[in-house]
Amino acid sequence: MSTFPLRLRELALGARVALTALVLAFGIGLAASAWHLVDHHQNRDEQPGVSLEDLEGAYHGVNTTAPLVSALERGHPESLKAGDRELLLKWLRSGRIVEDYDNFDLGDSAPEGLLRANCLSCHARNATTGDGIGARVPLEYFDDVKKLAFSKSVAPVPTRVLVASTHAHALSLAAMSIVIGFLLLATRWPGALRNGLFALAGLGLLGDLAGWWLARSSASFVPLIVASGATYAMATALSLALIGLELWLPKRPE
Repeated sequence: MSTFPLRLRELALGARVALTALVLAFGIGLAASAWHLVDHHQNRDEQPGVSLEDLEGAYHGVNTTAPLVSALERGHPESLKAGDRELLLKWLRSGRIVEDYDNFDLGDSAPEGLLRANCLSCHARNATTGDGIGARVPLEYFDDVKKLAFSKSVAPVPTRVLVASTHAHALSLAAMSIVIGFLLLATRWPGALRNGLFALAGLGLLGDLAGWWLARSSASFVPLIVASGATYAMATALSLALIGLELWLPKRPE
């Protein structure tokens, strides 16, 4: 039995209808926030979906070397002539990756020909050598090559934008969480559950907001953003569900 002065199930019908509508509105807002997060952050690493690299790019910034550059620099493939390796590296660093891929004017030095002559024995889709690497990392066409040819540099969001976002989220989400927390305390559920979810929501929100700023100095704090954000969303969603149930479950006997 709740020890909170207010019991939601004891409220009049009109009040319970109003609170139910507001709980659903909170839930819609939570779902919209998740949608916005995916839409806002995805593709920073030029791949669909939100990844740690996307978040690292947003809050810390990332500089990644193109996989083809990394492979060539570490001496792969070993059979590639030094001159051809330098030509490929020069092309990948030139800023003309698209224009010069199969540039007729380059003749035998065109990257398309060099890759075909030196890489497709393993990196063709139907290659019988390379332990199946051709099926996983094909290099037959430019659409394949371009996925691996571009180095990436993603700058973090400007400080002024982060300040504005922190201002908006800290005030609105903290106020919303206090309302949801006190509504949760006015339910019948075990005290450990009610108080635990309230605490998790508060700590999750604090960790998420703090992680935004800590990650600017070190990318090692990006997982804190992920863990804290997930904790906050889980605690808030479960709290809303428990509040909604409380409003319409039969009254508990005294």
